Amino acid sequence: MIRWLKFNAVGAMGIVVQLAALALFKSGLHVDYMPATALAVELAVLHNFAWHERWTWRDRGRGGRGGRLIRFHLANGLVSIAVNLGLMRIFVGRFHWPYLAANMAAIAAGSVVNFLAGDRLVFRSAAPLPAVAAPFGSRSVADRSRDERERPSRSASRIEDGHRAALFVDDVPDGR
Repeated sequence: MIRWLKFNAVGAMGIVVQLAALALFKSGLHVDYMPATALAVELAVLHNFAWHERWTWRDRGRGGRGGRLIRFHLANGLVSIAVNLGLMRIFVGRFHWPYLAANMAAIAAGSVVNFLAGDRLVFRSAAPLPAVAAPFGSRSVADRSRDERERPSRSASRIEDGHRAALFVDDVPDGR
């Protein structure tokens, strides 16, 4: 839940970046709304990657940043560009919505997909190591180790090894 909130906080900042850039390109520089949208999305993607890298998924930042940036562009960037351009064409081109309102709707439509892509593809956690199975289908070494740590200390411990069992006694009275 915390990661989802961080993702949305970064997304909110990214929305400001994207809308400001779109307004600058469209109204200030008189770029057509489609290329202006693509440029604004790219700026927001770069902005969001930097924040996600340092905050949202900082615990998963091992390995190469360049690889994550490429995965981020292939996942979140492509989704953002496709959703934004597709919906802008419909909302502005066909329905004649104001371009900033249309862009807000496009951003909202892509947010859930972008979170899942970031969480599962870009900033994925390392896969857990498989448990090593002991012979003859008994419990794994990891399970036995965990049980040993959680079991209260006893003077006698039984250790199972496949079909064999041994009893180790450390302070049993010897009859004296």
